Amino acid sequence: MTRSRRALAALAAGTALAVLAAAPARADAIRAQEWALDALHVQDVWRTTKGAGITVAVLDTGVDDGHPDLRGRVLPGKDLIGFGAGPGDRSWARHGTAMAGIIAGRGHGDDDADGITGVAPEARILPVRVILEDSDPARAKARGARGSALADGIRWAADHGADVINLSLGDDSDTAHPEPREDAAVQYALAKGAVVVASAGNGGEHGDHVSYPAAYPGVIAVTAVDRYGGRASFSTRRWYATVSAPGVDVVIADPDRRYYEGWGTSAASAFVSGAVALLRAARPGLSPERVRELLTDTARDRPTGGRDDEVGAGMVDPAAAIEKAGREGVRTRRAAAVPRYFGGGPGSAPGDASRGGPGVSALVAGGVGVLLLVVSAALRRRPRVSAPRSRPFP
Repeated sequence: MTRSRRALAALAAGTALAVLAAAPARADAIRAQEWALDALHVQDVWRTTKGAGITVAVLDTGVDDGHPDLRGRVLPGKDLIGFGAGPGDRSWARHGTAMAGIIAGRGHGDDDADGITGVAPEARILPVRVILEDSDPARAKARGARGSALADGIRWAADHGADVINLSLGDDSDTAHPEPREDAAVQYALAKGAVVVASAGNGGEHGDHVSYPAAYPGVIAVTAVDRYGGRASFSTRRWYATVSAPGVDVVIADPDRRYYEGWGTSAASAFVSGAVALLRAARPGLSPERVRELLTDTARDRPTGGRDDEVGAGMVDPAAAIEKAGREGVRTRRAAAVPRYFGGGPGSAPGDASRGGPGVSALVAGGVGVLLLVVSAALRRRPRVSAPRSRPFP
């Protein structure tokens, strides 16, 4: 087995959405369920920009460029895996297509009234295949140490015009550890001006293990909240949490042309990548460092003390970030030194002082976490062992 073939099992363990079979969903049902767009106030931003001119690299399982909700949005990409399922197979590009739809879906049909609308529907998607789907039979053979696909993919995306790099993936296994080449690739992308966004991890109910690439310096690590603003119970709590975004009951597109609901920090990361696309389109010239600063400075529902390990600085608010950037003008560098880490750093354990007290978000999450399982009679949720879940529309 080649080194690249051994790479994907641990890395793909952090992917957030598993998809189940479903009947086609009604257009009105889809629109009614896209609560996250309202939570992010994107309608306020769309009066200024919908992300035109911005390229978001989606490093994932591939993206279905033929999906009607992504027509004209997907650029020629790169496959750094080279084995496993391919276009047309049921185990290909499901997760990546879901993330691309969250970021840049534009709907379809008359006046684009059907299907998924993303956060930045005029942004472009640059697909880079760096992991396998959980359902891909080839995953059974992909055991062992991580290979170079992720690091190579980050560099490739940075070299091919990515303004934002979305990493809705991660390794938060018991053996997770930093890989120097991945860390170096992130720093390379940041130096080239690409903002790097990653899911914080879905280990909130399984030990809050550190997840990579979320934990690399400079990455905007995103935790998940529900529609009430409470931390999702599965969302990892760690020192690298930067901001939060919707990650529960999220509507997603699939290559089978059907729509599903799912949850995970993967979705939260995609929402923030879409928010960054809006910010960079509205305020060109912002450095990755300044983007991070604007997102944290303008986040809503800030926890006690200004940040904690559960939601970072709070819920991302692209409209507020754009407004603040406009008032202050473009700044590519901060006057003061920037801390290497957002929270306490690698020595901080879950529950230490760097996270602060439980705060309102934690209390709300504890009270409404049951909503992950309580749904209408017409919807079903099927659990998977140590993996996130999703449910179909009726």
